[in-house]
Parts: sequence; C-alpha cells; structure tokens
Amino acid sequence: MLVDLGVYAGLFAAAFVAATILPMQSEALLGGLLLTHSYPASALIAVASVGNILGSVVNWLLGRGIDQFRHRRWFPASEAQLDRATGWYQRYGKWTLLLSWAPVIGDPLTVIAGVLREPLWRFVLLVSIAKTARYLVVFALVSGW
Repeated sequence: MLVDLGVYAGLFAAAFVAATILPMQSEALLGGLLLTHSYPASALIAVASVGNILGSVVNWLLGRGIDQFRHRRWFPASEAQLDRATGWYQRYGKWTLLLSWAPVIGDPLTVIAGVLREPLWRFVLLVSIAKTARYLVVFALVSGW
C-alpha cells in the first residue's frame, strides 16, 4: 500500500515538474509503469494528467506576475523566445494551448497564456484536453493499439 502511494506520488511529481519550465520527462515513467501491469492504467493516466495540468497552472501563475521582470538578466527566457511564444499566442489565440503537451514550445505557451491574461477556466480546459490526450497516446503506444 505504501509502495503504491509512493509510485503514484512519484508519477505525480514527475508529471508536475515536467509541465513547469524545469526540464523533465514524464512519458517514459508512465510508459514504464504501464508496462508493469501492476497498476490500473486509468489511475496512472489520471495521476499523470492531474500532475501535468497543475504544473501548467503554475506556469500560468508565473506568467501572470513575471512579465514585469522580463528585462532582468536572470529571467529564464530570452526576449526572442518570449516574442516568438507571444506571436504564436496572439496569432492563433487560445487554441495554441492544445499544443501545451509539445516539447520546447508547450511550456512557454502556458507561461504566455498567463502573461496575456487567458482566463483560468479556459486555460485549464484546453490544457487538460492536450495533456490528457498526450498520456492517452503514451498508453496506446505502450499497449500496442
């Protein structure tokens, strides 16, 4: 029982951190856990999805308050990266959040959504679709669908 809790907590943590601006991958961990057939796939996908969605909410919150620091040397993104992400977001709007699962561009888009004041309810809805779909694809690949 305690081991199971640790597995789920570890998966949640990996998915959470993977959704923030910190570099981390959660798909390999989820795939490995799915391959063990020791845990219900639905529970693993739900835990990974919730962790990843909440990590994206952290990015959105950072975006809400961090734009005032964008010209500081310690700022984690360059002007070019911010301008590129802002351009994407302004051009395609809220629908860019469906790419929040994508490596390299996904995390900056979630920060930019906060900077540009995307309503939280719509942000969570679109990011939830994207993040959960990604983990369902991992499940499909691992299970041979």
